[in-house]
Amino acid sequence: MIKRTLFDKIEKKFFQGKAIILLGPRQVGKTTLIQELLLGKPHLFLSGDDPEIRGMLEGIGRSRLQTIIGNNDIVYIDEAQRISDIGITLKLITDQFKHVQLLVSGSSALELNNHTQEPLTGRKFEYHLYPIGWEELEGKFGFIESMSQLEERLIYGMYPDVINHRHDARQVLQDLTTSYLYKDVLSVIGIRKPQLLEKLLKALALQLGAEVSYNELSNLLEIDKGTVIKYIDILEKSFIVFQLNSFSRNQRNEIKNNRKIYFYDNGIRNMIINNLNSFDLRNDKGALWENFLISERIKLQSYHQLYTNNYFWRTIQKQEIDFVEDSGGKIHAYEFKWNAAGRNKIPASFLTSYSAQGMVIDKENFRDFIMNKP
Repeated sequence: MIKRTLFDKIEKKFFQGKAIILLGPRQVGKTTLIQELLLGKPHLFLSGDDPEIRGMLEGIGRSRLQTIIGNNDIVYIDEAQRISDIGITLKLITDQFKHVQLLVSGSSALELNNHTQEPLTGRKFEYHLYPIGWEELEGKFGFIESMSQLEERLIYGMYPDVINHRHDARQVLQDLTTSYLYKDVLSVIGIRKPQLLEKLLKALALQLGAEVSYNELSNLLEIDKGTVIKYIDILEKSFIVFQLNSFSRNQRNEIKNNRKIYFYDNGIRNMIINNLNSFDLRNDKGALWENFLISERIKLQSYHQLYTNNYFWRTIQKQEIDFVEDSGGKIHAYEFKWNAAGRNKIPASFLTSYSAQGMVIDKENFRDFIMNKP
């Protein structure tokens, strides 16, 4: 088992009078994490994937809930987004059964938040679980073994089953993309032509690390720009991709309205374009390195509550910075290079204009960037 960073953080929130909500894509380890938290603790488990359970919890009242909960002090509802009006049910449990610790997990932030955002306002602790993080990998395998896997992780990604079944990694990724990711997203979007979603994901995967134009995607897919924006928003809320907007403080030469789109997992991205070639044979090394570092940084920020706004930066003159963090007005700029010999300096104009600190991240110092170190 790989111990997750969120384990201790969630455990400390037990019995504080609020529901604990855990969101993340399928197969990322949500159920496993909660089962570990509940090991040795009597609890009631209810799965939203079970039609009988869904029927029992839909439109339920207090007395019926009392019968179902019984003497349990802990109730765990998995895949809660599949239960109609689940937000009202969760609110009822939280308000009327104050001795009960409620745990809820779901694989669609869009669906679950639509149901729970208003009913659970002020009544929940919410966490996001991502594929395995580098600090979790080192916690399991140690520094030497983890470093020996670095290029493999850049290709195959960080999903738990991929790491635990390295000899079957291609098949695991194939199952993840076809059986889980597409299935969940299609169920939310409700489109009748899955090939449209596949074309969009492939287009985003091929533009990894580059600026993305909604208009170009609209023309490529032969759908309107509003639909492109809607689909990308759903892909974000389903934990497949995330966006970085361009950083600008109204300097005349700065690009202001562009965006880049990254994948939460390198392996998923590579499987979408069906390219799992070894690292030394690839022409997208820079993009893979950039995607890996930024996605790992996002995990670090989320797990350790580092409240920042994230951007990239580019000028009309094509000066660029891969990653910019704004933390309470303190600006940090990062440039990513696989080889230390290929180091580039952070543009001095940016550092001066924003009183920013800058650093080039390569494979010699990347652990400082993606691990929580005292």
